[in-house]
Amino acid sequence: MFQIVKSYLKFLWNSKNEHGVHSPFVFDLVTKCFYDKKNYPEYSILKNYRNSVLTNNQFIEVTDFGAGSRVFKSNKRQVSQIAKTAGISRKRAELLFRITNYFQPSTILEIGTSLGLATSALSLGNPKAKITTLEGCPNTLSEAKKNFTISKLQNVDFINTKFPSYLKNIKSENSNFKLIYFDGNHSKTATLDYFKLLLPTITNDSVWIFDDIHWSIEMEQAWEIIKKHPKVTVTIDTFQWGIVFFRSEQEKEDFVIRV
Repeated sequence: MFQIVKSYLKFLWNSKNEHGVHSPFVFDLVTKCFYDKKNYPEYSILKNYRNSVLTNNQFIEVTDFGAGSRVFKSNKRQVSQIAKTAGISRKRAELLFRITNYFQPSTILEIGTSLGLATSALSLGNPKAKITTLEGCPNTLSEAKKNFTISKLQNVDFINTKFPSYLKNIKSENSNFKLIYFDGNHSKTATLDYFKLLLPTITNDSVWIFDDIHWSIEMEQAWEIIKKHPKVTVTIDTFQWGIVFFRSEQEKEDFVIRV
């Protein structure tokens, strides 16, 4: 906990708003997407989806292949508690919706479905997108599928798999994902492994979002390595997320933005 507080204070010290951004691409993203105050009708669907899992008191057996939980001591967990502690926040879900709506990616990969809270934001952001979401735990994936049926969201392919198994078999020529949301295993080794495995799929317009980049010292180390990779041109640290771009026409630059 102390490490996160320390990292957040450092983030506040270094962060800027749109007035500290000189890149036209990033300035437009910040002003037209990050700081967009429009009340989208899709927010109501996201709210209803959230309420459905927050009021679900059913217990499920969770298979955890990731870095583990700082909250749960048992793998038998209440759906509502998973949503409260591990699910994307309302504010972040709305931002993820806006980012997807802004870039309109035709193909999306999500690594870590959980209960589908972030998946619903991706789905609503571009209903025409082909979305693939990966989840190692069959029981949480089942809950996500049920909620998607209730919410009448249909553009998602749910895959129950261990992430490395799926990613190692990706064929780059058939899997040029325009947006990838990394939220499956918050460890340095796994994050960097997924990053390397997916690099062959990038295009000039790819948008990658890494969740919880300040979750631990190791995750911060992974983020620093990703920022320095020669194929990475622009990065944005919003504290919760690290957003990565591979635009060849952009000067290499790192931004720290308050959202």
